[in-house]
Amino acid sequence: MGSRSKARKRAVDFLYEADQRGVDAVTLLSDRIGSPEVPPVAEYTVTLVEGVTENRERIDEVLTQHAEGWSLDRMPAVDRSVLRLGLYELLWRSDDVPPAVAIDEAVELVKALSTDDSPRFVNGVLGRIAGIGNRLRKTVQQD
Repeated sequence: MGSRSKARKRAVDFLYEADQRGVDAVTLLSDRIGSPEVPPVAEYTVTLVEGVTENRERIDEVLTQHAEGWSLDRMPAVDRSVLRLGLYELLWRSDDVPPAVAIDEAVELVKALSTDDSPRFVNGVLGRIAGIGNRLRKTVQQD
């Protein structure tokens, strides 16, 4: 597993835990960084957690619009965390992460962490969003 893949996995861990505990992911991350019980946190993990947290309201709006028949509350928590991260990379990191890579990485994460149906679901949602990614990027940059 490459360093960015590991950073994504760590970011999902933080996003998932924060979601489950009802706390801010950046606060959780900053509480953990430097702790002797926690392995060092990669810079890209920090970038992802901060980016998802900063744009979470808009990320959740887009996910709600494109996750046909699924509300955020109804999604498995792991899938929700992976989708948030994948969508952040699709729309806010597209200069750095090609859409196909963002989708593939999200699908690989959810294969390892969630249900048998989750990879198809995550691929479908992110694929639909990637299809209109250019238009959505313009709207998120105006926010």
